[in-house]
Amino acid sequence: MLVDGMALLFRAYYATASSGYIRRTRDGVPTNAVYGFIRYFWDAVQTYEPSHVVCCWDMEGQTFRGEQFTAYKGNRPSAPEDLVPQFSLIREVVDSLGIPNISAAGYEADDCIGTLAKHYSREEEMNVLVLSGDHDLLQLVDERVSVIIMKKGHGNYKLYTPDSLVEEKGLQPQQIIDLKGLMGDTSDNYPGVRGIGEKTALKLIQEFGSIDVLLSRLDELTPSVRKKIESDLEMLHLSRTLARIHCEVPVACSLDSSVLQLDPALVLEKFEQLEMKSLCSLMGVAVGS
Repeated sequence: MLVDGMALLFRAYYATASSGYIRRTRDGVPTNAVYGFIRYFWDAVQTYEPSHVVCCWDMEGQTFRGEQFTAYKGNRPSAPEDLVPQFSLIREVVDSLGIPNISAAGYEADDCIGTLAKHYSREEEMNVLVLSGDHDLLQLVDERVSVIIMKKGHGNYKLYTPDSLVEEKGLQPQQIIDLKGLMGDTSDNYPGVRGIGEKTALKLIQEFGSIDVLLSRLDELTPSVRKKIESDLEMLHLSRTLARIHCEVPVACSLDSSVLQLDPALVLEKFEQLEMKSLCSLMGVAVGS
């Protein structure tokens, strides 16, 4: 199981912060996101029973996509003040679980996930599960790679395989990239083709199969759609590039180091430190007398 760490952490933070209550230690350190992360994560582990787990993270600083398009993710507000100290805390907690934390300067967690998914599924011939809330990762789906999308509500998942992706969206995994190229992504702040939304983009990709075929048959489009595409060709190609997950990131993680095997003493020590010992019973870790 490859875990999109930041996706889980933000989900956990906002799920509790929305109530106005922020869990803290006696020293005032906020831990609500860390606590929620473990609950989300362990529920997925119990549901899907992976033998190996790796957690991937975004890093601070410029990414190659930001260099290609300066407005990339430029619409995102700064992280809430109570969440910032939990970025390092959660990595410490994941360490205490014996789970590798993986990231790479200049790349996003998605790229690390894509690279490792490709390696484990092809080189190691393992079945891979990707845990996230990000639909961009659906482009990684193949016969050995499934993507678990976390839905609203605790323990609510949608598992995507090649068959279920076609059944629900009428798309092959690689067509997700072209779909985003046309419609853009408001979350990541790249526009695609102005005036073409998800409904039209989906219809075009289902009909023509790819952007390349679409561009070779522009004469078959309505004058309105053709004009929009011809007026925004440069951004169409750039948006497709931004949407594509890079699967050649310089990261590696051995199978031996990613075996999911808790060390009860380490887990108990870290959870006691963060005053969340109640999670030990959830994870089957004895707390003693």
